[in-house]
Amino acid sequence: MAFTATILLLGSGELGREFVISAKRLGCYVIACDSYNNAPAMQLADAREVFSMLDPDLLRAAVEKHRPDFVVPEVEAIRTEVLAELETAGTTIVPSARATMMTMNRDGIREVAAVELGLRTSRYRYAETLEEVREGAAHTGLPCVIKPVMSSSGKGQSTVRDAADLQAAWEYAVANMRGDRARVIVEEFVDFDYEITLLTVRTREGVLFCPPIGHRQERGDYQESWQPAAMSDAAIAAAQDMARKVVDDLGGYGLFGVEFFVKNDEVIFSELSPRPHDTGMVTLISQSLSEFDLHARAILGLPIPTLTSYGPSASAVILADRASDTVRYDGIADALGTPGGEVDVRIFAKPTTRPYRRMGVALARAETTDDARRIAAEAAGKVRLHYDCA
Repeated sequence: MAFTATILLLGSGELGREFVISAKRLGCYVIACDSYNNAPAMQLADAREVFSMLDPDLLRAAVEKHRPDFVVPEVEAIRTEVLAELETAGTTIVPSARATMMTMNRDGIREVAAVELGLRTSRYRYAETLEEVREGAAHTGLPCVIKPVMSSSGKGQSTVRDAADLQAAWEYAVANMRGDRARVIVEEFVDFDYEITLLTVRTREGVLFCPPIGHRQERGDYQESWQPAAMSDAAIAAAQDMARKVVDDLGGYGLFGVEFFVKNDEVIFSELSPRPHDTGMVTLISQSLSEFDLHARAILGLPIPTLTSYGPSASAVILADRASDTVRYDGIADALGTPGGEVDVRIFAKPTTRPYRRMGVALARAETTDDARRIAAEAAGKVRLHYDCA
């Protein structure tokens, strides 16, 4: 059987699951990799590999075994130096080995944005000891935000308003970091009006932008997102200019999730992921090509038509509230029947749960953004998780 391309997907969570769907629709053969078996993307891929991507020998062996046309990272916890070696030897890393190295750690991408490109960011310091955390807080002032340089979905992140809480924040960050490097970033707390994700697509024909996505977080993790986020033309132009500079510097082709804080019309660079972004799940209902479709097309060098926006849309997460090795769902019919707009639901089919683990998402489209947010949240609340399947 002939395939358009062979893709080795590094990380098989819910974002990887949707990417597999998009890639397979375009005729790709996908091998899904993760540290545990039966991860969401593995259930839909052509093949799977179970190993720690922080193990350089196992990572190299998986690439040598499958000889993919593209290696597509979906997670941060990867031995990026191995990706650099593989790229030098001729393997295409998406979007580039440099991009994965710079964005795997918050200090890398912050140096690119603030130092190399001179973009507006918050004040910050790095710390590898509690004493350095205290020095960093003295530089940024209180309140400040402390987070591991290597983590995802807000894990290990704290806002500190009192110096007496710095030790607890340091210990929390180290306990929840990914990888093997005990290093945090101490960051100025930005009193922003709102924050956005600007999905930015770097293609062979140039850089494209989706309408800005607003989002709300709890515990440092995304809870809901909506598109389009209300922004002034000046703020949108500033965000697009900064995003273009960063993705052009990182190189390669694919979709980037670029995060900004916005205060009045001032736009402040926050973070970047060189892959589909969790807040971008809303694009599954909001536009003609989802962020996963866009990522796949950009990687494969396929044309991307002018995007059609389907109107104000929102997503709301479906969370677990306890740890369990079994889970089943009901209430999906009730959720899909939520009145007031168009509703869809995605269940991620994760094999186990833990408190606050994202297990699915409700999607809604309506006349206004506020209506879409309300409907999505209502629909998400109707999906019930049961942890005893006996």
